[in-house]
Amino acid sequence: MAVRPGLWPVLLSIVLTAWLRGSGAQQSATVANPVPGASPDLLPHFLVEPEDVYIVKNKPVLLVCKALPATQIFFKCNGEWVRQVDHVIERSTDGSSGLPVMEVRINVSRQQVEKVFGLEEYWCQCVAWSSSGTTKSQKAYIRIAYLRKNFEQEPLAKEVSLEQGIVLPCRPPEGVPPAEVEWLRNEDLVDPSLDPNVYITREHSLVVRQARLADTANYTCVAKNIVARRRSASAAVIVYVDGSWSPWSKWSACGLDCTHWRSRECSDPAPRNGGEECQGADLDTRNCTSELCVHTASGPEDVALYVGLIAVAVCLLLLLLVLVLVYCRKKEGLDSDVADSSILTSGFQPVSIKPSKADNPHLLTIQPDLSTTTTTYQGSLCPRQDGPSPKFQLTNGHLLSPLSGGRHTLHHSSPTSEAEDFVSRLSTQNYFRSLPRGTSNMTYGTFNFLGGRLMIPHTGISLLIPPDAIPRGKIYEIYLTLHKPEDVRLPLAGCQTLLSPIVSCGPPGVLLTRPVILAMDHCGEPSPESWSLHLKKQSCEGSWEDVLHLGEEAPSHLYYCQLEAGSCYIFTEQLGRFALVGEALSVAAAKRLKLLLFAPVACTSLEYNIRVYCLHDTRDALKEVVQLEKQLGGQLIQEPRVLHLKDSYHNLRLSIHDVPSSLWKSKLLVSYQEIPFYHIWNGTQQYLHCTFTLERVSPSTSDLACKVWVWQVEGDGQSFNINFNITKDTRFTELLALESEGGVPALVGPSAFKIPFLIRQKIITSLDLPCSRGADWRTLAQKLHLDSHLSFFASKPSPTAMILNLWEARHFPNGNLSQLAAAVAGLGQPDGGLFTVSEAEC
Repeated sequence: MAVRPGLWPVLLSIVLTAWLRGSGAQQSATVANPVPGASPDLLPHFLVEPEDVYIVKNKPVLLVCKALPATQIFFKCNGEWVRQVDHVIERSTDGSSGLPVMEVRINVSRQQVEKVFGLEEYWCQCVAWSSSGTTKSQKAYIRIAYLRKNFEQEPLAKEVSLEQGIVLPCRPPEGVPPAEVEWLRNEDLVDPSLDPNVYITREHSLVVRQARLADTANYTCVAKNIVARRRSASAAVIVYVDGSWSPWSKWSACGLDCTHWRSRECSDPAPRNGGEECQGADLDTRNCTSELCVHTASGPEDVALYVGLIAVAVCLLLLLLVLVLVYCRKKEGLDSDVADSSILTSGFQPVSIKPSKADNPHLLTIQPDLSTTTTTYQGSLCPRQDGPSPKFQLTNGHLLSPLSGGRHTLHHSSPTSEAEDFVSRLSTQNYFRSLPRGTSNMTYGTFNFLGGRLMIPHTGISLLIPPDAIPRGKIYEIYLTLHKPEDVRLPLAGCQTLLSPIVSCGPPGVLLTRPVILAMDHCGEPSPESWSLHLKKQSCEGSWEDVLHLGEEAPSHLYYCQLEAGSCYIFTEQLGRFALVGEALSVAAAKRLKLLLFAPVACTSLEYNIRVYCLHDTRDALKEVVQLEKQLGGQLIQEPRVLHLKDSYHNLRLSIHDVPSSLWKSKLLVSYQEIPFYHIWNGTQQYLHCTFTLERVSPSTSDLACKVWVWQVEGDGQSFNINFNITKDTRFTELLALESEGGVPALVGPSAFKIPFLIRQKIITSLDLPCSRGADWRTLAQKLHLDSHLSFFASKPSPTAMILNLWEARHFPNGNLSQLAAAVAGLGQPDGGLFTVSEAEC
């Protein structure tokens, strides 16, 4: 009987329902259900069947079925049919047989599996139909993969003797699929196929059949599956060697005391890695035989020898007595001469000197703060014939020959009663009363519209106050302070880290008409792909705010930053507390660490300590450690090195090697020490270091040769070859001689700038106006490699002034003024007298 085409879906549904009702127990292999009277050859058979899979994290898994010949394929999961809309179907025809081929795919999510989690395992199976019957595929089990964090059993540290067996147990964390286990020896993979002395049991324990000295190491059990990789705590294994005596030497010849001796050494083998010393004496003496002793003592040659030795001893004693008498007589004569020597010291008594009055009352004077180190100057910029030695000697080039005499004379001012009154009035203000005066990390000075500069010596921290930054008619006392990280709470979120010192300049709230420039070091390796850099400022309420995202500055911002390899220069019109913070964007983000090795200048005991510091590579951090080591009596014993610490969460490791065992003994019981990654990365802990303690075998030992290694796991590393005499070698001392940074911490007026004031004004007037030939401030910025900041310079009333201010901040006090002169002269300005100053203009 013919069946209309439209009835086939109805018949298929009836057949499917009947099959569902008549199906028996669930099967895990491919099963065919033929239709009575149909050809078995035309039953579907699977080309691809679903396989067991694991869901990793939240990613769904894909199941695939493919059958030939097939008119329909449906998935069934945990006894329920998957909806038809969830199937992805592809139909094709087999090229050789012409039979229909069907491929079906479905996705299984974590949520679907979790619904039945704990009741039974989640499984899926597909059923294929053809005109001859149905066929079931094998079951595919879908499991959620995981790996717990905690090991069920971790290896423990051991000390074993040479050739003793070692067993380090390890039971990995629970996981699906079960974790595979491997072992690391000092971060190197242990491969039993390469070392027959080592094998790993089915229970994952590491077994060393016979311990060797080379097996002294840190062992780590590593468990991993498709989800994660877990490391156990490291177990330090020390293979020690107990000392054993060498054979006795032959007896020596009989001595004058009728004894002879023999010796042996604890060197067969020598004790290693904390092994026990040999028991017993290393020297054996006994009396000679009576005949030998009598014969030796009664010889005429020996009698003559004894008489000669006694005579020499008597002569030496008489000579010593003569020398003592002569010395005593000379000392008595010297005491009589020195007894009345007060006349020699009378010329060194303190003299009271009164300051002279200023020569010219009309000269502009900045009165000094008598309680500070502020240097104050008065005087005209015109040359004077009666002035002291010149401050600037301008000798060549347009910029370097502005005056016929080529000199600016600056005179020190004298303290007056008005200055004392001003300081007393200024000190009553609240913002100044709380300043921690007298500390080595603070400086302050009194400034007016002429500007000036504050510096904290040997830290790289300075504040440049350009001319006209302070309004005319105003006088401010400004301070600059370096804070210790532990004294200031700077919240850091996520992957953020402190890259610079925390610096305050103030008082906050004072009116500035031009940006000042705050300069400080940083320890980042900046790149847009690795770092997101932010300038943070603390508000008056105490909270920290991001006031600038470097690389996204807008010209209208109140802040701007010129970032260089190791320094940053911050333009700001608001004083306050600042810090540079970096947020790592990838594991390639790195910070520069300065590695320094210190040891005692004098060693009075058998122990000798080597301290290895790991600091941020900034001058302020270096200064703190140098001052600390001076108090501890330490000296630098190696040239400092730089290490790049990556944001990879791996700790920093330090170890000491090749210590000569005949002269020194290391008291470190493990192969390396560690500084945790986060202690270094957050940037808020000072003086991070490890100490290696060595012990001299003899007090006379003074030569030390060894190696110190510092490295980050899977990262950068440095090694130090130490070879020096601990009692007299000081060749590395000069490496930390802190260089001068321009004299006194506070400079006021023209003395704070390299460029003479009138020449500066002429450059600004000439280059601020746009020039069609390009001889303006833009070209100057390009010549000084500052053309990436053109939009910021252009937003200010005087772009040229911003460029010159930045040049001053970067190059004081050692900047090459002739190079700046060449850059300005190369602009091709037609006015030949542009950079000359006449007497009338003064």
